[in-house]
Amino acid sequence: MIAALGGTPPALAAKNAATTIPIVFGAGDPVGLGLVASLARPGGNLTGVSSLELTPKRVEMISELVPRARVIALLVNPSNAIDELIIRNAQEAARAKGVQLRILKASTEREIDAAFATLVQLQAGALVLPSDPFFNSRLDQLVALASRNAVPAIYDWREYAAAGGLISYGPSRTGAWRQIGIYAGKILKGATPADLPIEQPTKFELVINLNTTKALGLTIPQSIFARR
Repeated sequence: MIAALGGTPPALAAKNAATTIPIVFGAGDPVGLGLVASLARPGGNLTGVSSLELTPKRVEMISELVPRARVIALLVNPSNAIDELIIRNAQEAARAKGVQLRILKASTEREIDAAFATLVQLQAGALVLPSDPFFNSRLDQLVALASRNAVPAIYDWREYAAAGGLISYGPSRTGAWRQIGIYAGKILKGATPADLPIEQPTKFELVINLNTTKALGLTIPQSIFARR
């Protein structure tokens, strides 16, 4: 059995490498990516947890937290298989909030530095980071650049806010990993992935760093808490 942790890339790699070995994954849009046939009946040798694509929620939240921002930047990793879906979802959310969205791309450390330089040139008032394994591996770099440039940014994991990032919103990672562990246990006891429906997160974490909020001169609106 393979436990493909870390998002979409590991899940796709595991699927391509093993056609019969049971695989338990955590990934966004598993049906759209072709990982499984359906959420209710995965079919094949894969099952797991759908992390949901919450970029629209993050666009809404950061636009409410930073109402003066008329231009918001979205940083995506072009190597991520769902980057086009992320961009479409973010564009729709930006239009609904009446803000302009600028797309920045980075798949290396150097490109992250360049993206922030472009962000400053665009005079973007806020930044949205979608869930992405590469970005999560560069957590300290991203938080430091946002702080250095005084850019209000919203992330997916609570670890970003704990490291000094402004705000994070996403599914509970511990909850997702617990479900992956439960499914792994069931498979080891004889269950087949095809019979285990894809689980969707029910617990979400909203974390706001009050020190960063104060440093950026922001006030937290009640609408942010209402979205939990």
